[in-house]
Amino acid sequence: MPGQRKKKSLAGDSEEPVSPKITAKTAPENGDRPKLVTLADVARRARFGESTVSRALRNDGSVARASREKILKAADDLNYVSNRIAGTLASAKSKFIGIIIPSVANTVVPEVLAGAMLVLEDAGFQPVIGVSNYDANREEKLIKSLLSWRPAGMMVAGLEHTEHARAMLMRSGVRVVELLDVDGEGIDIVVGTSHFMAGRKSAEHLLARNYRRIGYVGHDIKSDERARKRLEGFQSVLRENGLNFLDQYFFPDCVTSVEAGKIGLACLLKRQRSLDAIYFSTDQLAVGGYFYCLERNISVPTNLALFGYNGTEITRSMPQPLSTIRTPRIAIGNIGANLLLSDGPSTVVDMGFELIVGATS
Repeated sequence: MPGQRKKKSLAGDSEEPVSPKITAKTAPENGDRPKLVTLADVARRARFGESTVSRALRNDGSVARASREKILKAADDLNYVSNRIAGTLASAKSKFIGIIIPSVANTVVPEVLAGAMLVLEDAGFQPVIGVSNYDANREEKLIKSLLSWRPAGMMVAGLEHTEHARAMLMRSGVRVVELLDVDGEGIDIVVGTSHFMAGRKSAEHLLARNYRRIGYVGHDIKSDERARKRLEGFQSVLRENGLNFLDQYFFPDCVTSVEAGKIGLACLLKRQRSLDAIYFSTDQLAVGGYFYCLERNISVPTNLALFGYNGTEITRSMPQPLSTIRTPRIAIGNIGANLLLSDGPSTVVDMGFELIVGATS
């Protein structure tokens, strides 16, 4: 990052991470946040009594079809979420926090959860976790399901959601924390890093080391918005220098693994033998690429440089520590949970990142 100092580490040279930048948003504060949509609001919009509305929403057959359709449209227009605890625990204050993660296979997610759970469990809250599998529609269903249990707060990954999911979160009446990304418009509290800038810094590093014939190996950027932003940041630097990727290899889904990295690099090198550097969307893929180079006696970085993203522990234990971007994942979860339980204003916290020079570039 601009103005950073170089320091030594066991994983090779690194650039000192940027201190967290906290920005107060113009979003409404506590008393002015959108209020929770109630059954009474739906009843007023649909012009039916609350008992009729309640029966219609429960799919009670005693409500005429036309009336039910009108009530359901009113509920949908207001982004109403039914209350599953009404009548039984309505007087009890919820002690669970809804958390939606993109994948259980993603190696960085457990660290974010660990940081959050340290805070939530110490404060007496129970995390309830849903997995979206990078599917926006699935995430929407999970949000609706978790909100129906009236959680004390919600934590979700990323800033991109369906229009309906975003509306439900905004009208939920609880604090919402969006984690891992700061490149976009948040709902309430945002804690993460800039993926666009991470991509830019990765490209600047490789170009500064005179790599010009660069390839890309990554997974489906149509589903993984954060990978897409990193790729766009990288490409923006290439364009500024009159360059472009020599070739790119995309996997059809969001699964990243060591084996996938080996396959992706093998396919890329089969098409383009003159590549001198590869930018991988994740460390897992980059480690797979490194193993492929070992198997084929490709000298790293003499014949081919490798660069990843995440700064996972395994990359520091490689025979040649991986060149990558390290993100403060535990701290992101920890700070996000603390802000969730606070009564402060809507906030954006850019946690920054650290460029690890490593030994593969």
